[in-house]
Amino acid sequence: MAVFKTNDNVEIYYEVRGEGRPLFLLPGWTCTTKFWQKNVEELSKGCKVIAMDMRGHGQSEKVMHSHRISRYAMDVKNLLDYLNVEDVTVLGWSMGASILWSYIELFGNHRISGLICVDQSPAQYTGPDWQWGQKGCYDVEMFIRTCYDIKYDPRGAAEGLAHACLHHEPSAEEVKFIADEISLCPPYVRIEIMRDHTNLDWRDFIPNIKLPTLVCVARNSNVFDWHGSAWVGENIPGAKTVFFEESGHMLFWEEPDKFNQVVAEFVQQH
Repeated sequence: MAVFKTNDNVEIYYEVRGEGRPLFLLPGWTCTTKFWQKNVEELSKGCKVIAMDMRGHGQSEKVMHSHRISRYAMDVKNLLDYLNVEDVTVLGWSMGASILWSYIELFGNHRISGLICVDQSPAQYTGPDWQWGQKGCYDVEMFIRTCYDIKYDPRGAAEGLAHACLHHEPSAEEVKFIADEISLCPPYVRIEIMRDHTNLDWRDFIPNIKLPTLVCVARNSNVFDWHGSAWVGENIPGAKTVFFEESGHMLFWEEPDKFNQVVAEFVQQH
């Protein structure tokens, strides 16, 4: 088990596999490094794959403070600095993409040379000028309902995410795996980081990203309308957008061969 301590003394779990150009993987809200189990082995054939569990998530320390997107971005920086890697392609799925946008906003292109955004809308909430928010948590009222579900039925809420994240009907084994991993994240942590995440709107910043960028969009996502995720690719100068036609939000799980190929090619090109 590999761990390091952040600059505020929080123990973070991480994994490194393979050799080659570095590729950093950051999962989504409440998720863990194990969500990449269909990807790491293949990607590590040509890349040095680095993955981490966010604070309060997975095997990282269960601290009950500093659950904000910007602090998570600092944790990413702390890890890349600790490993002393350069020219890293950073990949963020769902909330992980938002954390990487925060990283770039705060630290510029420090240690990174490419960006991969996987199925994340630039704004969670809907409004008069934005209709492609998060389908299950699209305004303050729905955030309150989400908090209620997490607080009073944390296991049920975790199992519900298995159905929300997959386009196909998940098997009992898939539901158990996803719920088990999510359940490693305490309900308080789930609520606090979502509180910050849902209130951020990245539309003003995204057009200012100056990195080679790949955007992966799930055509059948039950979490975001595909238009919201595709907006990211349309508004980062020079970005490439790839659609996954047979997938829900976990497109790396439902179309792993295509995902691994697209990501590996992008890393080698940049």
